Amino acid sequence: EIGNYRIQILDERTKESIRVNLFVMEPFSSLKNGYLNGYKIGYYPRIPVSKSENYQLPRGFIKVTRQNKDVFLTPHFKLSQFICKHPSNYPKYVVMRGLLLDKLEYLLLKINQKGIRADTFHIMSGYRTPFYNSSLGNVKLSRHIFGDAADIYIDAHPKDGHMDDLNGDGQINLRDADLLYNAVEEFTERREYEEYIGGLSSYRKTSSHSPFIHIDTRGDRTRW
Repeated sequence: EIGNYRIQILDERTKESIRVNLFVMEPFSSLKNGYLNGYKIGYYPRIPVSKSENYQLPRGFIKVTRQNKDVFLTPHFKLSQFICKHPSNYPKYVVMRGLLLDKLEYLLLKINQKGIRADTFHIMSGYRTPFYNSSLGNVKLSRHIFGDAADIYIDAHPKDGHMDDLNGDGQINLRDADLLYNAVEEFTERREYEEYIGGLSSYRKTSSHSPFIHIDTRGDRTRW
């Protein structure tokens, strides 16, 4: 049945156990006329043959309810952080790539090791439905609609919904996003980062959002 399940795995020898959250997804084929069980997703664009290696239609959608929205997908990231921002009732649906979650956990660990303390990233934008993505005027093949992109910033000291003053100059601006950008760029030279290669860009503050960086796992090194 579609939904999420908690599984406890026990090592009988050591008696150690771990808990895993298992999601049974709604298959992509259930998407009809741009809707999935009343939730407006829109239409996925046709993927050109020349881009088929790095763009693949989702296999399915994670069902999000009021009861499971705060389930942890990984030790530091909740399902609710990736929900599309357009207003709607529950259930909602999310496309989520495991590799993006792995990359976020990797970056969070390395950022903390560099002395930028945070227990998670603020996910300003995670999954976007094709409908919502189009309403923003974004490119049709945005990585966000494929579930492998996130716009992130550090919001920890204080946790107030805005980027922290990472460089300590008393201002919150593009220089703080660039500090985060440069830290991520530094990691791309490491061998263990190879599987996480993708897009990276920084964006300045506007009246509607803090400065932030975009990351994704498209498979090739792209900057803009």
